[in-house]
Amino acid sequence: MKITFLGTGVAIPQAGRVQSGLIIDAGSKPLLVDCGSGVLNRIFESGYQHTDIDTIVLSHLHLDHVADVLPLIKANWLCDRTDVTIYGPEGTHQWITKLLDIYPYMQGKVDINAIEISAGDTVTPEGTDCNITAADGVHSVPSLGFRIVSGDRTVVYSGDTEPCTSIMNLAKGADVLVHECSFPAGFDVTNHTTPDSLARSLDGDATGIKKLYLTHLYPQMQGHEQESVEIIKQHFAGHVQIASDMLDIEV
Repeated sequence: MKITFLGTGVAIPQAGRVQSGLIIDAGSKPLLVDCGSGVLNRIFESGYQHTDIDTIVLSHLHLDHVADVLPLIKANWLCDRTDVTIYGPEGTHQWITKLLDIYPYMQGKVDINAIEISAGDTVTPEGTDCNITAADGVHSVPSLGFRIVSGDRTVVYSGDTEPCTSIMNLAKGADVLVHECSFPAGFDVTNHTTPDSLARSLDGDATGIKKLYLTHLYPQMQGHEQESVEIIKQHFAGHVQIASDMLDIEV
């Protein structure tokens, strides 16, 4: 299984980081997890073809996680790829339907299957051997984390969330946890994660997670990257790394 980090940033522009998105590739076909602004071009830069992607998994519907969904669908349509399946939280079907209402020229031209999932649901996207299980995060809107299992490999993606029991339970025994780390230690914030709040959830490494990659970094994190890693290492024995756009890792 391979993870390609396409976008590790947020809604505020910053050098080298576009908005949220990553590809999980277990060898059958690539799964796109979140699709914020800039992700479509990152797909091109990564060496994948955008027409390779017909399955999108959305953690939640904030713009920095979904802004390039319709541009991706349009790009595929222009290349004669008209089918796409979107998995997402409650409201996903209404969101994509109303978005298409704004663009009449695309109506009837694309075949979009929007499947809403909830915490505890497990789905297996068609054409893959990946089982995806959802859990609730703690965010300002309904947000899901995902446990993606293929064979004996497991990747967990937190989505946007405070550190919480539901996501930590989802991540037990995972080979890789991709967790948001929006702000530096001591930053007063809700609905997001700081390295010190994440460290408390990982204290003692009871989850058995092997590797941790931090993503969804706000500009306030600039200059605090290594400090954040060191804070977490005091509580977590596994590998810790700040993710960057276009980083590939083998799981």
